[in-house]
Parts: sequence; C-alpha cells; structure tokens
Amino acid sequence: MSAEAGVASAGATGTTLSGTAAGLVNGPAAKLKAAIVGGSGYAGGELLRLLLSHPGVEVTQVTSRRLAGQFVHLVHPNLRRRTSLQFVSPEVLAPVDLLFLSLPHGEGVKESEHWLSLAPKVVDLSADYRLRDASQYPVWYGWPHPAPATLAKFVYGLPELHRSEIAGANWVAGTGCLATASSLALAPLFKHGLALPDVFIEGKFGSSAGGADPSPASHHSERANVVRTYEPVGHRHTAEIAQETGARIHLTATAVDMVRGVQAVCQVMLKDSSIGEKEVWKVYRQEYGSEPFIRIVKERHGAHRYPDPKVLAGSNYCDIGFAKDPHSDRLVIMSAIDNLMKGAAGNAVQAMNVMMGWPETAGLDFAGLHPL
Repeated sequence: MSAEAGVASAGATGTTLSGTAAGLVNGPAAKLKAAIVGGSGYAGGELLRLLLSHPGVEVTQVTSRRLAGQFVHLVHPNLRRRTSLQFVSPEVLAPVDLLFLSLPHGEGVKESEHWLSLAPKVVDLSADYRLRDASQYPVWYGWPHPAPATLAKFVYGLPELHRSEIAGANWVAGTGCLATASSLALAPLFKHGLALPDVFIEGKFGSSAGGADPSPASHHSERANVVRTYEPVGHRHTAEIAQETGARIHLTATAVDMVRGVQAVCQVMLKDSSIGEKEVWKVYRQEYGSEPFIRIVKERHGAHRYPDPKVLAGSNYCDIGFAKDPHSDRLVIMSAIDNLMKGAAGNAVQAMNVMMGWPETAGLDFAGLHPL
C-alpha cells in the first residue's frame, strides 16, 4: 500500500488506511508498510521483533547511520533467519504508511518536519512529544523543545488511558517505562478520588532501561549485583506521571540486578479511612476488568502474590497489585512491566493496533516465560 492511498495529511485525525484494518480482522489484505528510524538499540530491536511477526505489517527499512549496510541480525542475534533486512542510512529512507521513531531523546525532534513528512502515521518511542507543556522540557530534559507547536498534535500513547484519542490520531507519543507502570498503577485511584494528592514511588529498573550505549555504570563489574539508587529525586518520568494522574509525585529510581523489567511501588494515603481492600479491588476491576494487558495480581498464598517483573519478560502485560496497611490509611500499589515491551516497543505496537482499528492484541500474544 502506498503512503498516499486512502489517507489524509499527517497530523489530521480520524483517518484510516483503506482496507487494511478490515482485512486484518476479516481476511488477507495488503500489509501496512512500516519503517523503523533508529533500529540498533534495545527498543528498536524489540520493535522489529514484534513487527516481523505482526499479521498486518511489512517492515521495509530499518535505519542506523553507524551500521548502514550490515544485517540487522548482527546486532539483534535473536532475529537470525527471521529477516534478511540490512540497516540503511536515514538519508535514504523511503515514504511508508507508518513510521516508528526510536531515536535517543531529543534527536528526532530536531528534524521533526522531515520525519513527519515521510508517513501519514507516526509513533515516536522517545520522550520528544510526551509532555504537553513545552516549558517542562528544560526542567526535566535539560533542553528547550525545538518544535513546541507539535506537542498538541501528538496523543500520549498509553491505550488504557487514551484509547479513544489514539484511535483518532495520526501522531502518537511513546511513554516512559516507569511512567507507564506508575500511571497505570495510580490512575484508578485518582479518577475515583480515593487518594490524597501526594504519592511516593520507588521505581526499580533493570539494566536494559539504560539503553544499549555503554557507560561507566553499565560495565558488568559495576552493574552486576547492584541495588543502586541513582536518582533519589528529580527523575524525568516524574513529569509524565504527574501529567497523567494530576498527583504530586515524589519519585526515587533504583537500579537492580536484572536485565529486563521495571517495578513501581507506589504509596498513597486514602482520603477515607473506611476504604478497605474490597472497595479498592472493585475500583480496579471496574477500570481494568476488560483490559487485555492489565492483570490484577493479589493472591493469598504462594511466591507470586504480588507483581514481579521477572515473569513478564517478553510480554506486554502490566501486572498490578495492592495492599492496605491495617494500621493506617496507607495503600501500597505495586506494578510490574517489561520495560522494553509495555514500557516501549510492545506499547508502541499496541498503540499502532488502536490507531489502525485492529485487534489490540495483534502481534502481542506472548505470555512471558516461567521459570526464567
């Protein structure tokens, strides 16, 4: 399918690609042609893995300036014999139906006009379009936003909270991994007015959340066996969580000894001391009972009573659990995700499915591994 067929100009809402969405549900159809800009990193590789198995997508190009001309499986060895694609330079990128941007924060937005002209639909996995208020970028990312007018045209890409807006959008902003886990954990409480505004969050990260580029802290001898609090205050995902919940967020980030995974432990004080776990359960079931990728985890016995990112590796699930302190009005909400899946590439594919009107679980049915 060409980039021109059946679509309106980029940035418009409510457009569709003719025949493709219906075809995914009803039978064979021309596949959506997609490209990935910045495919050499962990999120880009995970995105490619998912799209290669997606029934409605054909990946035409994957870019990397540094690795142009090399086979993608040399960087992503799990894709050996799954694809013969080679990295290409971004300068030779051809127009497509949907463009995924998986560049470092602050890089893609420098050429936003160019990238947005290459496809009628764009999903950006970076932080470049996540915050609605341009004045927050110098505060949390250290640079002024170079294209503030584009922020209002992007929809925050968390389907569980913005499904109807994503369905009518052509430009979707990816979400931060800890922001995803925390926002999904907290949203029902603040939607129903159950909690006081201050939230204290301890976020635990695996090493892949730091990206593929090495740093002094990422060497095995430095990273292995750690429980290292690296941002006790000032983590940039604070702004996203506050934006999505309306709460006052007090966030601490700690690196732990795992490769994939994020766990958010959120503590709030309930407004009403009479609220018990049964009432909290009803609220979460009301909000998330029909969500395909959210599971409420609260078992009475066993090792898996609460969310654990280990069992989510490779899956798009967000597991959420909670416990009420019997001695106070404190409620602890725990959530866990795979940071490369629900925290990045998996969520991007889920958002694409919503944009296209496809089954939301298309290409995302992997359940994770246990034991691992």
